[in-house]
Amino acid sequence: MNIGIVGCGSIAKIMANTINKLNNSEIVLYAVASRTYSKALDFKNQFSAKIAYGSYDELFKDENVDLVYIATPHSKHYENMLQALNNNKNVLCEKPFTINYKQAVDIITIAKNKNLFVCEAIWTRFMPSRQIIKDLIDSNIIGNITSLSANLGYAMQNIKRLCDPYLAGGALLDVGIYPLNFALMCFGNNYDKIVASCMKSELGVDLTDSITIYYKDKVCHLHSTMLSQTDRSGYLYADKGYIQIENINNPEAIRVYDLNHKLINSISIPSQITGYEYELISCLKALKLKQIETIEMPHKETLFVMKVIDEIKSLINLKYPIE
Repeated sequence: MNIGIVGCGSIAKIMANTINKLNNSEIVLYAVASRTYSKALDFKNQFSAKIAYGSYDELFKDENVDLVYIATPHSKHYENMLQALNNNKNVLCEKPFTINYKQAVDIITIAKNKNLFVCEAIWTRFMPSRQIIKDLIDSNIIGNITSLSANLGYAMQNIKRLCDPYLAGGALLDVGIYPLNFALMCFGNNYDKIVASCMKSELGVDLTDSITIYYKDKVCHLHSTMLSQTDRSGYLYADKGYIQIENINNPEAIRVYDLNHKLINSISIPSQITGYEYELISCLKALKLKQIETIEMPHKETLFVMKVIDEIKSLINLKYPIE
């Protein structure tokens, strides 16, 4: 599986490093493309890619590229995926898949019509910790779960792309998507209603988001921000105890407590390269089987999450100028 990386930012570098350290002869860092050739060349030399391109279009037209990994700003995902698919390329696109539901429907419809693979690279959906948490929930170790809380925040107010509404900046698409996916992975998609509010910048991007999801017999409290560091924790609360997930963005430990706050179980997370390797392995498996989606993040889940994000955006009166 020859991978072509589009974009040379920090996430692209993590992916390139992951591919190299994975040491799997079937997963190859083949090409990299930037709008500036010198950047692509520097990236190629740093991570030992085979080819550097000074335009995305050149990479999309390279017949040796089996899978395009898109690591461009949020606002460019739709355009870049469209280009890739129109050149008959399979696609792994960083989260958020697109900036709204309509764009996501368009991309997935085209992929299906062309019988091409397309997947959202939201790494938490592919990690082993997802199954560990599900098994704990199903085991009834803490009894009847009635609520969940999750937060994710970093001091990122100086990152230009996140402050720019034209680049679909803000907390929701960058960090808020993780608490949201965490809640949906734990409790499922059959919720009753959502309540949301936010604090916005002068330019109109959401800086801090507060989201509450109500189920028939459960509730989720989600917090995300680009203004400050949070502890990144997730909690599941029940009538016999609670479960703590340390760092919902990339779980580092899972602990189970009883009603007296006594630790009754501590589960280690399998060692990993960066956490990106799981989505790569899943993509390779899908392509080998000639499937157009992964088991871990099928198209219907990507579409559902994008629909929920649209609902939240409506509640907080958030619309990007490019929509």
